[in-house]
Amino acid sequence: MHALQQSQQSVAADPDLLLGIGDDAALLRSHGVLAVALDTLNEGVHFFPGTDPADIGWKSLAVNLSDLAAMGAQPRWALLSLSLPQIEPGFVEAFMAGWQSLATSHGVQLIGGDTTRGPCSISVTLLGQSAPQPLLRSAAQAGDDLYLSGCCGEAAAGLALRRGDLALADANARTHLLRRLDRPQPRVALGQALAGAARAAIDVSDGLLADLQHLLTASGGLGAELALESLPETSELHLAAPSLAQRRQWQLAGGDDYELLFTAAPADREAIAAAAATAETPITRIGRLTPDSGIRLLQNGIVQEPPATGWRHF
Repeated sequence: MHALQQSQQSVAADPDLLLGIGDDAALLRSHGVLAVALDTLNEGVHFFPGTDPADIGWKSLAVNLSDLAAMGAQPRWALLSLSLPQIEPGFVEAFMAGWQSLATSHGVQLIGGDTTRGPCSISVTLLGQSAPQPLLRSAAQAGDDLYLSGCCGEAAAGLALRRGDLALADANARTHLLRRLDRPQPRVALGQALAGAARAAIDVSDGLLADLQHLLTASGGLGAELALESLPETSELHLAAPSLAQRRQWQLAGGDDYELLFTAAPADREAIAAAAATAETPITRIGRLTPDSGIRLLQNGIVQEPPATGWRHF
């Protein structure tokens, strides 16, 4: 716990944090509705043995920030539980350095935690202030536009590199793709800007098609038409997969992207564009929602067969 306490010494005072690390529980003064998210990362499932502990620290917070981003919430406080088979010299310090670099940029304060001996596992609970009009998975409507932030598929390419399934001569592209896997950038600012403008949202952690289906099911069994030619791509993704079929597999069925997938009424396209500009985040309109269930993949209007969907942890 000492390293956890040390990490907070430079954090600005929070008037709503009445009591933080050092007692049996934290005391918070809440204003309005709180948004709460919990995620666990396990070695061998969510990250490889030998992964840089700074990257593990970053990602353990990032995945929770992404959940709050999908709700349009403002992150505030976090609880951290670390289970380690043994305390290796420098591990916790490096872990907390990675954690703190992301926490500082999003104004997150660590208010409590626990360390224990056991299989390597990290659990984080993140608390934040809900938006007045929170984004919900269940609020989509037939006829809505479907949008995606950033680009999907790069984390899957990074995983292929990490596994040794992919060779990439371009060092800059390799670094970029591995960073997309190890240090995802949660779209917190975009989520906040979209609250009140978009209708429904979900973060893409399990894969674009899998998470789209989660949103459609939560919204009463709607369907969607996805324009594959509209899916955004980067030069790094092209270098990793010259084959369109491979890129499509990663884009649609890869995971760990932590982009936002969201819907909005066609009449609100200007408001959505303004929100993206405010958040300085690229977005792409990739399809529309339909009243009939099921996802139809279209390439220039021609129906395509879907790939196997859903994130498969290593």
